[in-house]
Amino acid sequence: MSIAEALELAPVESHLHPEGSFDLADHPVPTGREEIWRFTPLKRLRGLHQDTPLDGEDFTLQVDAAPGVTAVSVPAADSARGVSGYVPVDRVSARAWDAASTVFEVTIPAEAEIEQATTLVLHGGGVEKAAAGHLLVRAGRFSKAIVIVDYDGSATWAENIEVVLEDGAELTFVTVQDWNDDSVHVVTQHARIGRDAKLKHVAVSLGGDVVRASTSADYIGSGGSVEMLGVYFADQGQHIEHRLFVDHTAPRTQSNVLYKGALQGDEAHTVWIGNVLIRKEAEGILTYESNDNLVLTDGAKADSVPNLEIETGEIEGAGHASTTGRFDDQHLFYLQSRGIPAEEARRLVVHGFFNDIIRRIGVPELQERLTASIEDELAEHVGRLDA
Repeated sequence: MSIAEALELAPVESHLHPEGSFDLADHPVPTGREEIWRFTPLKRLRGLHQDTPLDGEDFTLQVDAAPGVTAVSVPAADSARGVSGYVPVDRVSARAWDAASTVFEVTIPAEAEIEQATTLVLHGGGVEKAAAGHLLVRAGRFSKAIVIVDYDGSATWAENIEVVLEDGAELTFVTVQDWNDDSVHVVTQHARIGRDAKLKHVAVSLGGDVVRASTSADYIGSGGSVEMLGVYFADQGQHIEHRLFVDHTAPRTQSNVLYKGALQGDEAHTVWIGNVLIRKEAEGILTYESNDNLVLTDGAKADSVPNLEIETGEIEGAGHASTTGRFDDQHLFYLQSRGIPAEEARRLVVHGFFNDIIRRIGVPELQERLTASIEDELAEHVGRLDA
């Protein structure tokens, strides 16, 4: 199936995923009663969902492009945005699409195999003025590459990200939310997967006051696969929300979703919504989604909602799972009975909880950073307890 043909796919019929529109009038201001907004603390979005101007410029972008990779800013009118087939499905996404005057385009040439990661670091300089961004990442046929987007500093940021894999491409795409505690970030990502292409999508959420990330994927050819991995750690007062939608639009495609999160501190709140739609034409597909949450203290709350809609019985396999719980008392007792202090035992259990998914990321420098960040989160909590 060509990209042009894929753009003619029938509208998504899932009640879990609203129909998209570029017209802002089709996206009324949410009230919080809508299914896609009911978990989000709208009052803390600083008007991103309403009409606050998105004209802030207090941010910088640092680019370290691997050899052979093109990374340039293009005026929105001259860009290739929209090539992923994405159409805004909520008001913030539609506003960000309208407000972004430029599109930052990262292009991996066809047949290029690039070991060095291309890294983009977006640094926010303040939360007073909201801003909008748009990123487009395209992986050429049979290419292989890694792209990492790193967020830090303070910002009120609305954003759309498009990721396009042509036939046979392999891409690891990583976003790291390492914002300061006062930041608000609402981002929508959409990936389009070509025939026999493989996307590993990694989402890491550690910082920010409110982070809401909506990620979707569809296919324009058989044999494509998507692996979505997520790691998040919410501290006191933080709201971290991940909404996922995998739309199996082609036969013999695969998707595997695994997100793990930990929470600690009063009013720490995480939300994970996993939606998978298997269309009638998606025969022979294989999909599984899983979310695990570890609640470390009283006062923290995790919401986890897996959803699976199947329109054909001719599939290889489909399933989902979700767990939310506290420490396993048996594990703690086992460690403490061997002379390990309580806090050290807790640290070991948390690292064990995250260890498998961190190893699967496949980017060594990022894996080391995540391990250190989790250690810092645990140390900070212990410090508060000792204060």
